[in-house]
Amino acid sequence: MTQQFVLDLARPEPPSFDNFVTGANAEPMAALVALAAGTSPETGILLWGAPGAGKSHLLRATAQRAATARPVVECATLRDVGTDVPPSALVIVDAIDSADALAQGRLFTLLNELPGRGGQWLAAASAPPASLPLRDDLRTRVALGLVFEIVPLSDTDKSVALAAYARERGFRLSDDVIAYLLAHGRRDMPTLVATLAALDRHSLATQRAITVPLLRDWLQRELGLAR
Repeated sequence: MTQQFVLDLARPEPPSFDNFVTGANAEPMAALVALAAGTSPETGILLWGAPGAGKSHLLRATAQRAATARPVVECATLRDVGTDVPPSALVIVDAIDSADALAQGRLFTLLNELPGRGGQWLAAASAPPASLPLRDDLRTRVALGLVFEIVPLSDTDKSVALAAYARERGFRLSDDVIAYLLAHGRRDMPTLVATLAALDRHSLATQRAITVPLLRDWLQRELGLAR
């Protein structure tokens, strides 16, 4: 049983727009939905923000949604960047600020050619364009797209999100359970949501309501996360 719970936590739900908690990021979310649908007038979008803010989640969610309507080219590494992409493709590049000189050259060429092919791009970085360690022409080109900072969720946003997730699964999560969950273990949303899903299954299997004692005992016995 312990191994199964660990596996549950190690396998968060696949990133999607539906399981991204928007918080203060309503504007970039709307822009990404339009980009995925192919209705955005922009040539590209850059997301930047602190680690764990959700940039990679949004890139993968956009790719998933866009793949139903248009070709998607995801560059797993910046060495994968090429200029031979299908017409109207959406090109997605994570961690653009880690590009070396070769990748930066390829990126600059690609971003310049995409509009003529009806394509668009989406990228993520740890800082706004002016602070990116990129060659001047690429940094300028990236800045011509829409630029959004992805703001991490506040504890209040996380509490609201966890309560809403519980309601969607058909159970109620009390404020004290949410507070305990936020105070122990990892605090990123994928792990928190995966923990709730596994806890819900444990609650159903043991026929016990989800309370702080249940959560504390489960974490201590099964995962060793509580203090």
